[in-house]
Amino acid sequence: MAAQKSSTQQPGAPNEAPQSAPRKFLAALSLPERTYVADALRAETVGGVLLLVAAIAALVWANTPISGSYEAVRDFHIGPAALGLDLSVQHWAADGLLAIFFFVAGIELKRELVAGELRDPKAAALPVIAALCGMIAPALVYTLVNVLGDGSMDGWAVPTATDIAFALAVLAVIGTSLPSALRAFLLTLAVVDDLFAILIIAVFFTSDLNFAALGGAVAGLVLFWVLLRTGVRGWYVYVPLALVVWGLMYNSGVHATIAGVAMGLMLRCTRREGEDHSPGEHIEHLVRPLSAGVAVPLFALFSAGVAVSGGALADVFTQPETLGVVLGLVVGKVVGIFGGTWLAARFTKASLNDDLEWADLFAVAALAGIGFTVSLLIGELAFAGDAALTDEVKAAVLTGSLIAAVFAAILLKLRVRKYQALLAEEERDDDMDGIPDLYEQHDPAYHLRMAEIHEKKAAEHRRLAEEAAAALAESGTGASGTGAGSQAGSDAAEVAGASHTDGDRPA
Repeated sequence: MAAQKSSTQQPGAPNEAPQSAPRKFLAALSLPERTYVADALRAETVGGVLLLVAAIAALVWANTPISGSYEAVRDFHIGPAALGLDLSVQHWAADGLLAIFFFVAGIELKRELVAGELRDPKAAALPVIAALCGMIAPALVYTLVNVLGDGSMDGWAVPTATDIAFALAVLAVIGTSLPSALRAFLLTLAVVDDLFAILIIAVFFTSDLNFAALGGAVAGLVLFWVLLRTGVRGWYVYVPLALVVWGLMYNSGVHATIAGVAMGLMLRCTRREGEDHSPGEHIEHLVRPLSAGVAVPLFALFSAGVAVSGGALADVFTQPETLGVVLGLVVGKVVGIFGGTWLAARFTKASLNDDLEWADLFAVAALAGIGFTVSLLIGELAFAGDAALTDEVKAAVLTGSLIAAVFAAILLKLRVRKYQALLAEEERDDDMDGIPDLYEQHDPAYHLRMAEIHEKKAAEHRRLAEEAAAALAESGTGASGTGAGSQAGSDAAEVAGASHTDGDRPA
């Protein structure tokens, strides 16, 4: 992923990533983009760990003698029936809490389109091609397996999604720190993935439309947009309006999470003069912890609880629907992302960053096979009329994601020393000004600061050399006046003298 400048940067600015011609794929990011990616992924990593804990808790809860309580809580209905919102806890998590997740996804997508990696078509081409191929290939794998096995085609979209939070949780657990370019590539894949998952949900999983409710939702979204453009502020205005829009969207027959995406896309994500953060970035910073730390883990808690036994696991690899999901995640994702990117680079002028190898991209492609949150959601929507098959598909999603995680962890561990060295070089800040040295190579002030630092170090070493020479001379005189000690002192004096001469050379 090539380096990008922020909207406020000028060519040659100190915080600009080093550029080379021709454009390098997976090259260093600009400093603003690197900072944004690091902040975003930090929250996602914490959320991913919580997601992992929630998924494990759901599996334990659903496979113990108290599994009946899990089903009772999951299926408990609550909400105003008069408004068409008498929903089970599971549906509140899938349709309500995930709207927050998709709201954040909408903001991410808007920012990427106007100020991030997708802003420049040349820089965006390879990640977008990779993401598209990474969705098409799993769908084709699922289709092929089910055509040959005479299975249901309804689940073709289940293995197409990538769960960035779960992927980052795997990285955190195995202790692998990817270079920023690879992390940004993974984030961009997930953003484009989310975009097409949203389109899939909107187009293929929309039930009979209630045009009155849909019209009300659209009117609410228009009002939301007008309020934003006229500068109206205050959560007490937008939160109630968002709830109304969400309720109307749910009753319209369109999946309610689409309301979250639409509102996220309406936020302004470009910075104006004097702004440290755009409104979209500010709101994302506030809402992301709620999404990653509460909404998604609770969804996992009430969606991942499926009964697991030896027979059930065997069925995952024997039924065409479930086998298609597993192979789609484990094989389709790797073939699609790696193959699509390699072919795109092969037939364009793009070349891979010299510090990385295609093996690194292969490992990231394997990591993208972790499809959890959105895959579970699509699985519920695809097989809504068959509870048994829904649970089997969920088990397949969990199995496929686990296999992909283990496979990716092994590949990444093989390169962990290389990644650690690259990350250390990215973060090196010898002049201690808070900006990595990588971004200051074209700044004269940086080199003057480094010259001053080296001159101070040289002066300190000259002083230490003189003290060592004096100490050796005294030691030699005290022992014999002449001989080895005197010779050592003489040699040290020559070293000290030489250091004075060398000190006259430019640093």
